[in-house]
Amino acid sequence: MLRIFCCAAELGSFKEAAIRLIISPQAVTRAVQELERLQGELLFHRNTRQVQLSAFGAKLAMLAQQAVQQVDQLFEHDDIDSGDEPAGLVRLTAPASLARAVILPTLTDLALRYPKINFDLRLSDELVDVVNEKIDIGVLRDNRFVARKVAKTQLYVVGTPECIARHGSPDVFDDLNRLPTTAMHDRNTGRAWPWLFADGQHIYPAGARFMCNDAEAELAAVLAGLAFGQLPSFLVDSHLAAGRLVALMRVAEPAPWDIYIYRPQRGPLAQRLRLVFDAVGDALSKL
Repeated sequence: MLRIFCCAAELGSFKEAAIRLIISPQAVTRAVQELERLQGELLFHRNTRQVQLSAFGAKLAMLAQQAVQQVDQLFEHDDIDSGDEPAGLVRLTAPASLARAVILPTLTDLALRYPKINFDLRLSDELVDVVNEKIDIGVLRDNRFVARKVAKTQLYVVGTPECIARHGSPDVFDDLNRLPTTAMHDRNTGRAWPWLFADGQHIYPAGARFMCNDAEAELAAVLAGLAFGQLPSFLVDSHLAAGRLVALMRVAEPAPWDIYIYRPQRGPLAQRLRLVFDAVGDALSKL
């Protein structure tokens, strides 16, 4: 109603306002009459030949025009994602080891190509409060949100040839309790992460010699020959191929984990978010 009223006030004609707004003259008349009823004041002096703003109508037109402009500004994005180049802040969260191995190189490439996009990357193997942290994009093995499955990762029990020669090879679950192993600390539970195996079996090895809360530190300990560990394929594939590590207990390997990229919020996706979402998803799909 305010938009119709402002147009009629500017043009001094209900008919011309109807033409500009692509509505019927009757719609203009009804809108003005309803606004007059709500205001309890006459807005136009009307006769068969012309309409003229009343004194109250002139004051209301000035205020209404400002209000309509403010509403229009709510739907304008002059400084974010405007023009040809995407711009603005993108917040992401991902497990630390996966982020360093795959996501950080992707974001670095995007930052060089799109200098107006800023990044806030949170590296965490813990559950993140994505709403309160205002996270735009996340990576996890969960599909609680608007998620897209992008990859699978396999867990391997691994050790160096030197470690195997020194301690022997674990062949059954009981071997893990007598051999030196690594463990990842889970801050969500205060315990070590279990080792996962086929048919939903999980083991907490009793012989943990090296515990940490970072998968890359755990990998370094395994590569140094300190202990056997269970690590994801994206960290160990190159070491397995080069012979630095050996995959063990293959018959008991668990089913691969699904990796998802997700958005906590539904609805339209800004240009910069779509660009980063697709780029990270494509990089993860190559795992």
